Amino acid sequence: MNSKTLAILLIAVVIIVTTVFFLFGGLGSRSISPPGGPMALPGVEVREYQGNDLSSINDFRENSIRGPQYVNTSDYRLTVTGLTNKTDVYTYQEILVKYPNYTKIVTLFCVEGWDTTILWEGVLVRDLIRDAGIDPRANTVIFTARDGYTTSFPLDYLMNHDILMAYKMNNVTLPAERGYPFQLVAQDKWGYKWIKWIEKIQVTDDPNYRGYWEQRGYSNTADLEKNFFSK
Repeated sequence: MNSKTLAILLIAVVIIVTTVFFLFGGLGSRSISPPGGPMALPGVEVREYQGNDLSSINDFRENSIRGPQYVNTSDYRLTVTGLTNKTDVYTYQEILVKYPNYTKIVTLFCVEGWDTTILWEGVLVRDLIRDAGIDPRANTVIFTARDGYTTSFPLDYLMNHDILMAYKMNNVTLPAERGYPFQLVAQDKWGYKWIKWIEKIQVTDDPNYRGYWEQRGYSNTADLEKNFFSK
């Protein structure tokens, strides 16, 4: 091969490599889609939705009883039990796949004097309870968190309202500080009812049950239009 032929071949190689680089954006600069569809990217927090201004995820204040709980969803289980026809145990992914998801803008009002308005996304609590089957004697539902925190609600409140068990806020997956994997969106209730890191939903016939803050003098109903201290 003479020098002229070699030079032509080198020029051809450079042209081909340059063309490939510009067509595909450079090696390593873009994700390769897996078979069957594009690669999912993390959500980006939204601060406005359908004309409504939203608070930031960072506007929340840390006030949990034992600090943020860091839950590994590979061994996470949600149990729905008590006065039910059966006990259901779900993984995180099973809940996301099995149940329809809904979005709703709801404002959390904390007894400390601050509030945040968030776009929540999650599943309806009543769907989980209904699938487990409700014993006719049931009238109360107790929620238990990873850190031992508990609170309760009348069964009618959960079944007759669109109460979400949220896994996203402002279009991003709940951070650990905000209750990942699930936080209750207890609309029209004071913030101490918005239990985070939910691990158990127990259907009972005990309307007198008192959760963590309720045992310490807070109202069991926690209605926003009323004082949060029991009388």
